Amino acid sequence: MSNRIGTRHATRHATRHGGRRGPRRAFGALLAVGLLLLGPALLSDLQRAPWGVGKAEAQVERDPAAIVGPQECAECHKETTAIWRNTHHFATFREMPQNEKGIEIARKMGLRRIKEDSLCLDCHFTTRIKDGAPDVIAGVSCESCHGAAEGYLEVHSKYSGKKKGEETEDEIAERWRRSEAAGMIRPDMMYRWAKNCYSCHVVPQEKLVNVGGHPAGSAFELVAWSQGEVRHNVWYNDGKANPPADLAQRRKMFIVGMAVELETALRAVAEATEKASYAVTMAKRADVARKRFRQATQLVPGVPEMEAIAAAGEGAALKLNNKAQLTAAADAVAAQTQAIVERYDGSGFAGIDPALPAESSWKGTPRK
Repeated sequence: MSNRIGTRHATRHATRHGGRRGPRRAFGALLAVGLLLLGPALLSDLQRAPWGVGKAEAQVERDPAAIVGPQECAECHKETTAIWRNTHHFATFREMPQNEKGIEIARKMGLRRIKEDSLCLDCHFTTRIKDGAPDVIAGVSCESCHGAAEGYLEVHSKYSGKKKGEETEDEIAERWRRSEAAGMIRPDMMYRWAKNCYSCHVVPQEKLVNVGGHPAGSAFELVAWSQGEVRHNVWYNDGKANPPADLAQRRKMFIVGMAVELETALRAVAEATEKASYAVTMAKRADVARKRFRQATQLVPGVPEMEAIAAAGEGAALKLNNKAQLTAAADAVAAQTQAIVERYDGSGFAGIDPALPAESSWKGTPRK
């Protein structure tokens, strides 16, 4: 039997950007087909557990031993915390352990309780180490996205030992440099926080899907899901306003999100070991992702990093026992995506505008 997995259902730089009606229509159609391929089960709030077959750990940038908990962040970020308390991320702390589908999956995986095993903890909860064991303290919270805060909390919050507003520009720059070096993931570090999103909205754990019946992922898209109920752009607006990201940022976010989707799906196929639900679903997801990204290069031509991402995705065969090639392709996508984050501000990506999700499709609205 062949190992090939079925996929048939399936700005700092001055650049020249344009687009034709044909590619725009094709892009929209491909997106719709992609969501159909993922299937209704993938729309579930159940998201993902991680890579291994034994102890599963999500590929997210947080170490339970360095988690301080959302209450520490809330001391200064009161408005953000108020928004968070009205999100699905917050609600998962109480709702997830009572979710019938979640309980069924846990039983199939041989788990006694959802909150007692690392298989579920990384993506559905915030966990810190207490007396040498994991202790669930919240749902998906601040450090789930911005990194475990033990190393950067004081550096970030002490304003170089001065009152807020009294630092020099050099002191501010040094404080941010030290915070980032200690693990803080800031909003402009788009690739890293996007990776955190996709690491829990796409399931890279084969056994959890094939044995547990867990959905293989969400029909996730970075702009629509980040600009809805979880949006919290309040810090620099004195808590009085919470605007969405501006158009240039949304353009960049859309392209980065598609690239991270492709990278994540390629890595998932690379780890698959049998031609079953997980491998087939991930191969379809990767195939749709690379076709969508090729369409994006037609809408936004002349960006070498985007061309390189499309070529890397197209050059990898979506089949079992092809880990080296698929991983190399994913690594190439990752490197070029980081380059896009560093080199472009999105202002030159206007060709992608027809493909951007409309505000009416954003996932909820933030509430206080």
